[in-house]
Amino acid sequence: MTANIRIAFFALLLLLAGCASVPRPQADAPTDTREPIEAWARVLERFVDDAGRVDFKALAADRADLNRYVAWVYDHSPLSHPAHFPARESALAFHLNAYNALSMHNVIESGIPDTLAGFAKVRFFWLAKVRVGGQEISLYDYENKLIRTLGEPRVHFALNCMSVGCPTLPRVPFSAAMLETQLQRETVRFMNDPRHVRVDRAARTVWLSEIFDFFTADFLAVAPSLTTYANRYRAEPLPSDYAVRFIPYDWTVNARR
Repeated sequence: MTANIRIAFFALLLLLAGCASVPRPQADAPTDTREPIEAWARVLERFVDDAGRVDFKALAADRADLNRYVAWVYDHSPLSHPAHFPARESALAFHLNAYNALSMHNVIESGIPDTLAGFAKVRFFWLAKVRVGGQEISLYDYENKLIRTLGEPRVHFALNCMSVGCPTLPRVPFSAAMLETQLQRETVRFMNDPRHVRVDRAARTVWLSEIFDFFTADFLAVAPSLTTYANRYRAEPLPSDYAVRFIPYDWTVNARR
């Protein structure tokens, strides 16, 4: 199937399927006076392991904390409540946490599928509409039309759609006070993980995660080449004269099994 036929096929599916709103979850603890971010912290600590895998089945059976945080995201954002997010760092930390929590929520609402490949990807990223600060939006538009416009390429190593090909999901929330340290840590971890960046010296080829192909423009806006960008965070620099190829993205849902 050619690229143009695939585009036409998916466009037809969009027209036939329409868009579905993912309902606002019911928060089970309206009298809880703790900050919503604390609920998200408990989710990450309890249901995510050190490899970034999520125990979706256990979470689906005990989702009060996730519901509370996602319900808060549905009603709050830097646009709807700017006084809550006085600095760029606080806004960016919010968006990273919100995107990751909404993705996690969407996996559960989708019935915990085995993969997000194929039409599941269209449904997950385009058709399913969530809300951020009262604004209905797809996860695709949230990342590409809002988060990417903030001009920080390292978000691509912090955003997580709950797939195996994604960066490792941290077990603590992003915060304004620690954002620079956290973004640096996650980017370094990604660049030095052979699942995402590796060298085939026999073939004189550098293999990069398909994230670099998806978002090439963001990296080339701050570096002359993809390998130059990656080498900012590599313990062992990538050869600059090797061919660059991309590791096919693994859309398997990153569930603890």
